[in-house]
Amino acid sequence: MRPTKQLGQNFVHDANTVRRIVAIAGVGRDDTVLEVGPGLGSLTLALLDVVDKVIAVEIDPNLAARLPVTVADRAPDLADRLTVVGADAMRVKPSEIPGEPTALVANLPYNVAVPVLLHLFSELPSLRTALVMVQAEVADRLAASPGSKIYGVPSVKANFFGSVRRAGAVGRAVFWPVPKVESGLVRIDRYAEPPWPVDDAHRRRVFSVVDAAFAQRRKTLRAALGGWAGSPAEAERRLLEAGIAPSARGETLDAAAFVRLASTQP
Repeated sequence: MRPTKQLGQNFVHDANTVRRIVAIAGVGRDDTVLEVGPGLGSLTLALLDVVDKVIAVEIDPNLAARLPVTVADRAPDLADRLTVVGADAMRVKPSEIPGEPTALVANLPYNVAVPVLLHLFSELPSLRTALVMVQAEVADRLAASPGSKIYGVPSVKANFFGSVRRAGAVGRAVFWPVPKVESGLVRIDRYAEPPWPVDDAHRRRVFSVVDAAFAQRRKTLRAALGGWAGSPAEAERRLLEAGIAPSARGETLDAAAFVRLASTQP
């Protein structure tokens, strides 16, 4: 087989790296782990060593067909712990995933990492944690705090679901083919007691405000949210109702502020 850029395929081949990822993920026997883009199966094998069930979602039919063969060859005693789902992780539905995964541990395809991460947290409320490898720049953005230059849409949306932090770096040499970018680990721990409603309708309202606020991030929120609210004056009214200065900019607001804003009445 040959890795394809279209599917963002860069496979981890270093045993120490995959063991480190599993250790940082903190998963154990009670976990059902969801792995996205298992590729050649190196991380899959490391996960099967420590958990009772791994559900691997793979879009490439050749890799999906080969993975059970690899596990049966390399770890025959663990083969019954693996379930492979041939699907696109950006569109996979809960009905396609057997059981209720408690943790996402994956080397995500870098070209779709953020959409996949947000989709899975939206669709799978059973996910309590995630430990994912992404492009280093994306890892920094996901874990950024309000007020920083790299704080933006991914930062806010990830924080809508839970607490986010950088969990380490990964060198280029552990991949095949060797990528042109640096890689980083990000951990998300879903809020045990969500501080706000997390139903689909509320999430869509919050995310629409976030998208509008950062679409013109150099503008004040009064101006940037004019289209969302119907007019700059209405945006100002709703901002004041949420306790936010109309002259503020999107990168100064935390997830809680966006939630308050989305909850104001038009």
